[in-house]
Amino acid sequence: MIRFTLGIFGAIFSWLTIGLVFAALSIGAVLYMYSRDLPDHETLARYTPATISRIYSAEGEIVDEFARERRLFVAAEDVPDLVAHAFVSAEDRNFYEHDGYDPRAIGAAIVEAVRSRGRDVRGASTITQQVMKNFLLDGSRTVERKVQEIILAARIEQTLSKDRILELYLNEIFLGQNSYGVAAAAQTYFNASLGELRPEQAAYLAALPQAPSNFHPVRDYDRAINRRNYVLREMFENGYLSRDEMETAQAAPLETVQGGHIEPFRATVPPRNYFTDEIRRQLSVQFGEEEFFSGGYAVRATMDESLQQVAEVALRRGLERYDRAQGLWREPLAVIDPALLEGTDEESWRAALADTDIARDIEGWHVAVVLSVGESSARIGIEDVPEDEDGHFIPAEDVTWARPVDADGNRGNAARVAGDLLDVGDVIHVRAMTSDSDGSFIRWTLRQIPEVQGGFMAMDVNTGRVLAMQGGFSYQYSVFNRATQATRQPGSSFKPFVYAAALDSGYSPNTIVIDAPIELDTGAGIWRPTNASNQFYGPAPLRTGIVRSRNLMTVRLAQDVGMETVARYAERFGVYDDAETFLANSLGSQETTLFRMVAAYAMFANGGERVQPTLVDRVQDRFGGTVYRHDQRLCPDCELASLEPGVAPRIVSNRERVIDPITAYQLTSMMRGVVERGTASSTVNLPVPIAGKTGTTNDARDVWFVGFSSNIAAGCYIGHDQPRPLGRGASGGGMCGPVFNEFMQAAIEEYGGGPFRVPEGGVFYNIDRFSGQRLPDDAQGDHVVAELFRQGEEPIYGLLAIVDGGFAMGSDLPMFARGEEDAGEAGTTGRTVTTSTGDSARVPTGTGFGTLSSGGLY
Repeated sequence: MIRFTLGIFGAIFSWLTIGLVFAALSIGAVLYMYSRDLPDHETLARYTPATISRIYSAEGEIVDEFARERRLFVAAEDVPDLVAHAFVSAEDRNFYEHDGYDPRAIGAAIVEAVRSRGRDVRGASTITQQVMKNFLLDGSRTVERKVQEIILAARIEQTLSKDRILELYLNEIFLGQNSYGVAAAAQTYFNASLGELRPEQAAYLAALPQAPSNFHPVRDYDRAINRRNYVLREMFENGYLSRDEMETAQAAPLETVQGGHIEPFRATVPPRNYFTDEIRRQLSVQFGEEEFFSGGYAVRATMDESLQQVAEVALRRGLERYDRAQGLWREPLAVIDPALLEGTDEESWRAALADTDIARDIEGWHVAVVLSVGESSARIGIEDVPEDEDGHFIPAEDVTWARPVDADGNRGNAARVAGDLLDVGDVIHVRAMTSDSDGSFIRWTLRQIPEVQGGFMAMDVNTGRVLAMQGGFSYQYSVFNRATQATRQPGSSFKPFVYAAALDSGYSPNTIVIDAPIELDTGAGIWRPTNASNQFYGPAPLRTGIVRSRNLMTVRLAQDVGMETVARYAERFGVYDDAETFLANSLGSQETTLFRMVAAYAMFANGGERVQPTLVDRVQDRFGGTVYRHDQRLCPDCELASLEPGVAPRIVSNRERVIDPITAYQLTSMMRGVVERGTASSTVNLPVPIAGKTGTTNDARDVWFVGFSSNIAAGCYIGHDQPRPLGRGASGGGMCGPVFNEFMQAAIEEYGGGPFRVPEGGVFYNIDRFSGQRLPDDAQGDHVVAELFRQGEEPIYGLLAIVDGGFAMGSDLPMFARGEEDAGEAGTTGRTVTTSTGDSARVPTGTGFGTLSSGGLY
């Protein structure tokens, strides 16, 4: 009996042993089979998640951010214990004890599944397993994937510390609202950093990984509260919170950005503008778009926030000034179904208005909808302005400036009442009109985004740092950047490069150039360039060609210097990559951008040294390493331990020289004449020396002004996106001059300005600016100008210094008399001369210029 019993036990033991061996072999085979071709878990040690790239202003404030996945990486040592404990309690209470997988949790899940016959299947994945699933495996719910997950989890536990594994998890998980990782989620839901979170807030974030869409803080408020309170209870049971802390947190309401209780982070960041979007565009080219959007770069922009605002206001004011003068009211940019506006339910029209796609980034403007139209006025609802007892209205007196025009361009009669321009449901812009004396409210006034567009840019002439850039009236209305992307004819603003080529080629400021008719057979027909006034002014010094923007003088000079030389200079300044040598290009017929023009003028201002415009001072990667720095100048004294009191470090410029410094000064002096007595004299008036040049193309399709002080260059361009004439009287000086002047007033107040530096190696001589003759050293008067000449070069006057460009004129051309500067208007005296073709032309005896018109390039 004993033997029989022992035999039975022996058999059972043998079968159990064999069973265990076979089970071990089976498990081993399964593990071997599923462990083949697994991803390399050691790559997690080199994990660099996609994170937000942020742009900072020169003052260090966040001004924009770009990301595919909104993630802010936070290192393990920077994760507060409160946050870590909340997620461990919610997702894996045994995280710090298991080896990557939790047998107890797996067993409990199996029992629950069997007991419910498959109806209740709860997860048993640890945080480590979730890391493996998110990083190295797909999200399929199969036995094979689960086994692979466990294998990898066990391996990674031997490679990385618990803190490092938790760091990976907390930075990778999706928590709703396009927020990846806990740091971004804290900002999205509570506009707080991780260190600022309260227990109830940390617990809510920890409640989200299971299904963020099921715990929305507004739509699913009750469910979100229940899940949050469960996490708080787990934190208490795990010893991370006291009972009082738990109960206080559970009793707290769920107040979030989405619920309107907290101001969103985005509200603290300025609206995206042309400047930051241009940074995005340029860095996406430099680093690659995907890398820029996911690389977590910290970009220090050159933008001066205060001057950027001035630039936006100045350009908008200039564009609106022109648009308002046209007296046309165009169809609304958006319309709300009038049925949605019936009744007095304020919430209805506000909700409908909030859904409209219309620009909201125009300072001082409000979005409104027309609620009703009366006999004389129209009642409006304003988006961000509370309704008062009487309501808000557009009165009749505010519409009499305009006449309606439909999409086909048909114009109606001048408006007399609001209903002539407005219909119920029209979405419009309005601005509060206030008293100049005390700022008191007068009435709401209609505004509309102009059809005409333009660009503005300003930069430091020594460093190339772009201080402000505005690429249109409103970024939200049109993201096309007209400062960098619009290629337009620069017109007469190109002429300084013709004169620079001449001065560098041996011409002098008092060289006489003929202003008389020209005819040129281009092969495609006869080209007959004219001055803006359609008049001719005879011989005049080089200076007059710039100051009075003489087209014919410029063409003759370009012909004499050679268009190949002019083209080479334009390329050297960066105006063009490949300048064409057609003679018409001397008048700015080849297209370029405002960005290039302002950068080129900056080289005149800094004495002729190359300067590269930049919107970015420095770019740092996610680890703080510098991957780009703009300023490449040398600072040998910066390496010294100390300097003597009052001694500043020496900055050594290693920039390439573009033109001779004396040429740069001569041209700057001439362009000062444009501002002081030329085509910009009526609109540019500033407290420091300013040089610049206007530009107006044929039919005034494009108007320009580019100018500079001793330290800042700025430029403005205005025109229609689809080029068409701006109308009679439009000019660069008249339209862009005021924009430049308004901006530079603020820029000078902040950055100062002073005399232009006189280069070494030059000698000043007094010259008669009318005739080009040299005057005695003690000569005085409005006709006297001190011109800089190179040492050893005496001012030459007479026939040897006359340039006709090869377009011969009769020998009876008059030399003009002093004081007849404005004698070039119609009706003045003149003489008839013979042109190179044998025709006759009337040439005034003075050197005046006509009124600005759309007749040519000036």
